Amino acid sequence: MMSWSMTLAGNISTMLDASLGRNFSHTSFVFRGFPELQRHSRLLALPFAVSYVAVLLGNSLLILVIRHVESLHIPMYLLVCMLCIVDILVATTIIPKMLLGLLFDWDKISLAGCLTQMFFTHFLSSVESTLLLAMALDRYVAICQPLRYADIINSSMMVGLLLFTLVRSGTIMAALVGLSGSLWFCGSNVIWHYYCDHMALVSLACDSTEKNNAAGLAVIICFVGVDISLIVLSYIKILSVVLRATAASEDRWKAFHTCGTHLIVMMCFYLVGSITFLSHNLHIPIPTGVNTLMGLIYILFPAIINPVIYGVRTKEIQNGFLRIFKLRGKKIMTIKVSPAGNKDSALTKDVTFTHKCGS
Repeated sequence: MMSWSMTLAGNISTMLDASLGRNFSHTSFVFRGFPELQRHSRLLALPFAVSYVAVLLGNSLLILVIRHVESLHIPMYLLVCMLCIVDILVATTIIPKMLLGLLFDWDKISLAGCLTQMFFTHFLSSVESTLLLAMALDRYVAICQPLRYADIINSSMMVGLLLFTLVRSGTIMAALVGLSGSLWFCGSNVIWHYYCDHMALVSLACDSTEKNNAAGLAVIICFVGVDISLIVLSYIKILSVVLRATAASEDRWKAFHTCGTHLIVMMCFYLVGSITFLSHNLHIPIPTGVNTLMGLIYILFPAIINPVIYGVRTKEIQNGFLRIFKLRGKKIMTIKVSPAGNKDSALTKDVTFTHKCGS
């Protein structure tokens, strides 16, 4: 009788534990991006802090130049300006929280905060993908159909592009985040990353994640498959037109160099993003530190390099920067001097001092 009672009590305890496991779900999570380097977290903060400052300075400077130089108020540079804004926003969504965790061990986040960060991270990344596509199509029209450029690339097209970007990215990412929020997290609450990446959170779920995996693949097909295909096709068309129209080898080299550089940056953006998504979907074992680093490169590398590729290496941006620098470098003071001892005299002398930087 005693043995039977103990067995019954054990079965009831097991059933209660299982029931609690099914009904309990974590409402807060802890980030662990580089578990092997946890002791050196404060040292890890330094390169990421420097990278974040570089993102802020580089993109803000480019926005300043485009805003203040009227000749740059054309669709191509407005797209570059929007790209800079997106780069600042996506880095700000992740890096400050990450630095607080590395420096002060403030590495906890609520489920609501995690889902919010996930939405804005993936939403802004998808907006960047659309902007890169729009910039490639803008160059295609400018070079391959220059006579129709003003008819195709106009203010109504820009408004339509903005609406399309917001609707496409917002709808898809809201569905992605909604599916993640419906999951139960009854096991570990440690996110092996430094921000709420979609699959890093989904991998902690206790119930089926088939819908989430399918949604992740749909995102890759929609943004990587469609966008990168159109971008590559646009640059192929551009190169073919340039090669037919240009006989000088130097001009050909410039065209190859420019298009090649743009494509390399875009490929890095899409390739790293695809690997981080697919590694979870296809159950590819990637070390936590490597996966975390790739996720951060996916966010930071384009944000750092875009101002260089689309700004510093562009002659119009260089000229605009020099123009602003020269205007700000000049300080003109006009001082009116009245002759001493002649208070009633209306005579004044204007003395202008012009101080130039470096003189």
